[in-house]
Amino acid sequence: MKNETLERIEKGMAYESGRQTPPPGFPKLPKIPGGRYVDPAFLALEQEHLWRKAWLYAGHMDEFPKAGSFKMFTRTGSPIFLVRGRDDVVRAFYNTCQHRGGPLVKKDCGSVRSLVCGYHGWAYDFEGKLIGMRDERDFPDFKKEDYGLRQVRCERFGNWLFISEDPNAEPLLETLGPIPEHFSVFDIDNLRLVESENFEVACNVKVIQDAFLEVYHLRSIHQQTVDRFLDHIGTSIMLWERGHSLMVTPNRRPDWVDPGTVGMAEIDTVPDLIRNNNFSYNIFPNIVTPTAHTGMPFILFWPKTENTMSLDVHWFAPDWGDGARDPLWDTRIGNFDRILEEDTQFAPQIQASVESPGFSGIPLNYQERRIYHWHEELDRRIGSSGLPTRLAVEPKLEEFVLRE
Repeated sequence: MKNETLERIEKGMAYESGRQTPPPGFPKLPKIPGGRYVDPAFLALEQEHLWRKAWLYAGHMDEFPKAGSFKMFTRTGSPIFLVRGRDDVVRAFYNTCQHRGGPLVKKDCGSVRSLVCGYHGWAYDFEGKLIGMRDERDFPDFKKEDYGLRQVRCERFGNWLFISEDPNAEPLLETLGPIPEHFSVFDIDNLRLVESENFEVACNVKVIQDAFLEVYHLRSIHQQTVDRFLDHIGTSIMLWERGHSLMVTPNRRPDWVDPGTVGMAEIDTVPDLIRNNNFSYNIFPNIVTPTAHTGMPFILFWPKTENTMSLDVHWFAPDWGDGARDPLWDTRIGNFDRILEEDTQFAPQIQASVESPGFSGIPLNYQERRIYHWHEELDRRIGSSGLPTRLAVEPKLEEFVLRE
């Protein structure tokens, strides 16, 4: 991470702590229309233009320890699997035999020696090439090279694997903008997967994701946890192109140390500014990661239906070598789960409210501008031609977006 970036963040926190009003020229943000959270037509546009085209986190290299290791991915509604090849490259394919659509893998994860359709026995290698078929004599003039598995874009950021169903998507690292530069201090090529959790929540996915893009709520629902050590008044925010953003919240006491991280293995290259404050990145569209010198979670928000969602938490830590992981992780994850319960406690009631006549939209304040920034990017992805005017957000934040 560049020194000038760290200096900008530090100055930003000092400015936020001392200001009495939003900065000069900051616009009043129009309401985000409530229909964006409940309208089936809008949610269909979101599915088509966002979830089926964006780069989405799909796994970590630790989940693919050898050739033939595979994992299913169904978050977009498409049956996709990732598999490690004999060349150690992880590729993604639709789990769809090119004969009559039978599945190649039948479990959520595991290891196979080859990819064989369970319906008629067509076989493929780990690069997706058709290499064998039953009764080949009955397929005259058949060219195997024309019937390989349909591949899905799969690219790496460190040991993290991302997929996109859009064959024309720009390369992952270009899409991430300044994120790779910022994450260079975390030695990401050597981070290991500690544990994964899943939580089902009864609300639209954006209801909960919105909460993780601001700290305006700390004093209300985190009184006994996060609000005791974070000073939300001093929060500095960076908005970036393509919907990404960063929120840095200072500790209430400069010498405060999270007791849950004391004694844990550390990443030596992490700057003091990150060690002594709370950095939380939003990697568009659905990753929130509060980073630390001892590791980090990827918190992922996935839509299921119009009013249900799934929340995944994947924890990553510095390489601990052979043997079991540090038992201190059990305490750290348990502490985070309690905070997560606070964040999701009102989800069903909020969903009932947004579906009721009593809700028309969301008036956001300056502290909540990351939410508006996220919605602006969603509209850019959908495009003005397909977006109902009554559900669109008016672009307001362009001049506050940093181009690094």
